[in-house]
Amino acid sequence: MEYLEFELPIKDLEDQLQKCKVIGEESEVDVTETCAQIEKKLKATQKDIYKNITPWQRVQLSRHPNRPYTLDYINAICGNTFLELHGDRSFKDDKAMIGGLGKIGNQSFMFIGQQKGFNTKTRQYRNFGMANPEGYRKALRLMKSAEKFGIPVVTLLDTPGAYPGLEAEERGQGEAIARNILEMTRLKVPIITIVVGEGASGGALGIGVGDKVLMLENTWYSVISPESCSSILWRSWEHKETAAEALKLTASDMKKLKIVDEIIKEPLGGAHRDREKTFTSVSTAILKTFEALKNLSPKDLVSQRMDKYAQMGVYKG
Repeated sequence: MEYLEFELPIKDLEDQLQKCKVIGEESEVDVTETCAQIEKKLKATQKDIYKNITPWQRVQLSRHPNRPYTLDYINAICGNTFLELHGDRSFKDDKAMIGGLGKIGNQSFMFIGQQKGFNTKTRQYRNFGMANPEGYRKALRLMKSAEKFGIPVVTLLDTPGAYPGLEAEERGQGEAIARNILEMTRLKVPIITIVVGEGASGGALGIGVGDKVLMLENTWYSVISPESCSSILWRSWEHKETAAEALKLTASDMKKLKIVDEIIKEPLGGAHRDREKTFTSVSTAILKTFEALKNLSPKDLVSQRMDKYAQMGVYKG
């Protein structure tokens, strides 16, 4: 397990607990009481650290190297029913954007999401979760297929942003994202959107227009990352903590501002601390949300979605 800087007191106590257990196993000394005391202190420290977590620390947790990624969620939720679909039918298959059909119980869903890598080789293969225009066009193709067959869409957001390279611009990155936003607002099937990691800017919005938008507890959703914001405003990355605070990018801030509809609780310490529990929470949230949407007619679905987004940013003085 890797630890972030602010989690080091937890690491020290976990190491002490491990040593204590080893001593108990290797010698005749009774260490039960000592272990119990360390465990008690460990629990209290965890509660204390994770209760007073800052927005910047939540950003760090959302990028934790052990955190589950989109395919981890899909494989855990759908088991062997997931069938990945490839290609945008005009340029190529974007490995940073994955999608396909899968079942939860007896209900089929079209899953779409950005996928990051877990080591150097897979990170390059997945382009660090940054999709090109063909990725967004693949996502749109799959959404249109889902609409044709009346299958609800689930999108999982986890990206540091859309790929900003020259070749992406040449192939129409801005147009691809704008087209997705337009088409998603009028798609005639339920769309459930879940932020499972980083929800950065237009890269996330390109698959982020949903009837219900949910966020995992330790994720963020914003027009810009704290580092980029800091480098624009203060010409340095040093003020990223201040930027994270000012951007109001955490799940609780988003809920307060009515940008998202629900927060999915994570295990203490983040999704990576208890993956199975997190997968169950996400699966339950998808089914619960779908239950609320499945009986709406396509016309009501689209008009409610339009209203939801039209009301954002309305300010009453």
